Amino acid sequence: MSATHSGKDPLKLADEDGHFRRVASKFRDAVSPDPSAPFPAEKDRYVLYICYGCPWAHRANIVRSLKGLEDVIQLVVMGNVLTSDGWLYDGKHGSAPRDPLYGFTSHSQLYLKADPEYKGRYTVPTLWDKKKETIVNNESSEIIRMFYSTFDELLPAELREVNKSGGGYYPEKLRRDIDSMNEWVYDTVNNGVYKCGFSASQEAYDANVVPLFESLDRLEKQLEDRRTPYLWGEHITDSDIRLYTTLIRFDVAYVTIFKCNYKQIRYDYPHLHKWLQRLYWTEDVETKGAFKKTTHFAPVSWR
Repeated sequence: MSATHSGKDPLKLADEDGHFRRVASKFRDAVSPDPSAPFPAEKDRYVLYICYGCPWAHRANIVRSLKGLEDVIQLVVMGNVLTSDGWLYDGKHGSAPRDPLYGFTSHSQLYLKADPEYKGRYTVPTLWDKKKETIVNNESSEIIRMFYSTFDELLPAELREVNKSGGGYYPEKLRRDIDSMNEWVYDTVNNGVYKCGFSASQEAYDANVVPLFESLDRLEKQLEDRRTPYLWGEHITDSDIRLYTTLIRFDVAYVTIFKCNYKQIRYDYPHLHKWLQRLYWTEDVETKGAFKKTTHFAPVSWR
């Protein structure tokens, strides 16, 4: 989720034609297991900045917990006040009263420390390098892929991807299927709720709300047909993680705030509802309790 660099209302993000179009993330470097790389995997070097209300940041926090990276990557949680200066620190709902590294009071200050000429949105998640004092990456899909395996040499053997049943969170044998699903789920569901909620015309809303519910119907059918606990089988994958952070917010926030109200998960999608309950409530070798632990409902419906 993001705030703008200008003085505009940070929640009025539609273009002149009424459609919301998400701007690509600007920082796209990667942490590497290679010790000679510009950003090598090291314990206590990196910081993950998040806001509990943001589904994109939630993805990264889930994977940090699933992978047992809590003692490797520091977590900084901002408050849920969104302004033109980005997310603010306010000490509420488990957030920090100010940035523990630099004493900053808004997320924009971190971005401008990394690049004083930066023009754009102050997004989370943000992966920060304490040694080079810069942003490594602010694209959630890339951060979670880094977390899957890049830090594995710093973890116990049982937490490494190579030793996981099913091939890990992004198994080689399922990558084509996962990437294909992620593409349409991102466009119509993850980002689709925002394209509905931030639309500034009836035409823009209509153009996005129908594909959103068509995709939810498609996901419901996949779970119904496969009869497996997770989207691609017996084990959690990248697709489950990416979808969860949208659907756990759907009934409590998007139905009302973003007017995505044709149907609700709990009443109209029994297989998706069961899948969501399994991820949230189950604490076993698959979930490790990470989904429930990182889900915070108060910030989700803060508006």
